[in-house]
Amino acid sequence: MKAKPHIVLIGPAYPYRGGIASFIHRLGEEYRKHDYSVEIITFTYQYPGFLFPGTSQYNSGPNPTTIPIERKIHALNPISWIRTGLYIRKKKPSRVLINYWMPFFGLCFAVIARIASGNLFTTITSVIHNIIPHEKRPFDRLFTQQFVNASDEFIVLSRKVEEQMQLFINKQPVRYHPHPIYDNYGVPVDRQTALTALKLEPDYRYILYFGFIRKYKGLDLLIRSMKDPYFHENRIRLLIAGEYYEPKEEYQALIKALPYPEVILEHSEFIPDDRVRYYFSAVDLVAQPYRSATQSGISQLAIYFEKPMVVTRVGGLPEIIGDRKGGLVVDAEPDAIGAAIKTYFQEGHQAEYTRYIQSIKPMYSWTAFFECIEQPGKIPSNSKP
Repeated sequence: MKAKPHIVLIGPAYPYRGGIASFIHRLGEEYRKHDYSVEIITFTYQYPGFLFPGTSQYNSGPNPTTIPIERKIHALNPISWIRTGLYIRKKKPSRVLINYWMPFFGLCFAVIARIASGNLFTTITSVIHNIIPHEKRPFDRLFTQQFVNASDEFIVLSRKVEEQMQLFINKQPVRYHPHPIYDNYGVPVDRQTALTALKLEPDYRYILYFGFIRKYKGLDLLIRSMKDPYFHENRIRLLIAGEYYEPKEEYQALIKALPYPEVILEHSEFIPDDRVRYYFSAVDLVAQPYRSATQSGISQLAIYFEKPMVVTRVGGLPEIIGDRKGGLVVDAEPDAIGAAIKTYFQEGHQAEYTRYIQSIKPMYSWTAFFECIEQPGKIPSNSKP
């Protein structure tokens, strides 16, 4: 009996939490569905405190995947990098998929990749979530270049990152496929069930800001956009669901300065996986007021739950929904964001936006993403799936 091809995914995974961990779990499940033997290698130590200002790096809930997870990488210990590389080289997987999102891990992943590929059998494929960081630090470019040089090929999740990769690559192939939709947070529920679960009043309409809170994600712009009395008068509220990764006092001062501070509701904590569906099922609109972006897993959650969006004209956000197709695209400026949200509720095109989102969902399947990696001839790198 022929052995199954073996695949190794590298990056954050349970017990670590967050969007990239969810991405890796779900991609691993897709490979297993296609009859691969799958293994995930994650960290024993991931971030120093100065890179992770949240309350915890760890998922307090149950393990969301049955894929074997090996905790081997200490981000600050080069000996662990060497051991991890030797472990992979000996196992001879057909492919190692490294998930890359910040330069801090560049040297670590480069050492692992170079040693692992020393068996002259394993292909090093890097999935690039972000190549140029939103918050720059010394040595970013050096660490990223070392990582890029150690990879055989790249999968990028937005056209913006595809463009940025040209600053680093040396003839390695780069293929684009948009971030698949997150379909691993449970099925949608009806609005009333979701409102009850979140203890929200049913006679309001809700805008959702979801995810961790950092300056580049522009929550302050969104809060200031809610100054128009229209939102209070028409019983529209902004629901902030996510953990502060920076001091929250600035944001709370902005809320208090609004003419009607009660239009803002804060659920300022990390949202466990089993609660995500209630937030997206309860709301009318998802807002992404980013100052900068490559792509966003929040967009893919909104698509899965079939929710229209208001997004800013940065990075890959507009290419996901298209202006007046799956929502509205605006400048990253409070008045423009507020006007777009007001337009959304006034014009009544919600059903049209939802139908468009339903029509594009198949383009963001995990099967299509798997084929982009393993059968690249099926999806040309210069065309959108």
